Amino acid sequence: MPQTKQLVTALKRALKLHGKTYADVAEQLQLSEASVKRLFSEQSFSLQRLDEVCAMLGMEISDLVQLMQQERHAMSGLSEKQEQEIAGDLELLLVTVCVLNRWSLAEIIGQFHISENRCINHLAHLDRLKLIELLPRNRIKLLVAPNFKWRENGPIQQFFQQKLQAEFFRSRFDRESERLIVINGMLSESANRLFQRKLEQLAREFDQLNDDDSHLPLSEKKGATAVLALRPWDYGLFKPLRK
Repeated sequence: MPQTKQLVTALKRALKLHGKTYADVAEQLQLSEASVKRLFSEQSFSLQRLDEVCAMLGMEISDLVQLMQQERHAMSGLSEKQEQEIAGDLELLLVTVCVLNRWSLAEIIGQFHISENRCINHLAHLDRLKLIELLPRNRIKLLVAPNFKWRENGPIQQFFQQKLQAEFFRSRFDRESERLIVINGMLSESANRLFQRKLEQLAREFDQLNDDDSHLPLSEKKGATAVLALRPWDYGLFKPLRK
């Protein structure tokens, strides 16, 4: 990842740590909120504007660089064994998903039938796995990198495929918040690789939207899952007609 992108990512993280939003940055820079969002998406901050935003946060640019270095060494994934620990305990898996989406202890026990003590035990487990740091008063500090992801075909992905895939697709996808697009065609190997890169970019954009909305209260958000998949495939129903 280029250093400019890492620096902007660190700045976003610093804003969240200080409870600031794009609207606060817009006021500081005397720009519209749309212009600020464009600065972040295009990573086109001038040194002067970067310094102004840091000043708003009570930071120096050197502090931002230090935060960038910390994120560079943050955890980007778990081992096979660690994922197995999580996938093998439904409550622990639920708490893990919640903390990765920046839920607090109070929010977790307020939404699910998990006692405070059991939830704290699960958080302590995640602390031992270095996914989080459990702070005084049971506050949660997320330690994973912005590009954190589950192992390809690892225990968590397998859990989804075995337990949740059928439930996920048991829908007509006709609500305002739902969408299903199925397309097929004939792609060369190079076109296939290009489309895979576009899927990866779309996944990063989903992560960014999730990150941007992390400051909103739970009452203004709903859980959302997107499944992006591509494979060479011939419909089995057509096989008897093949020569």
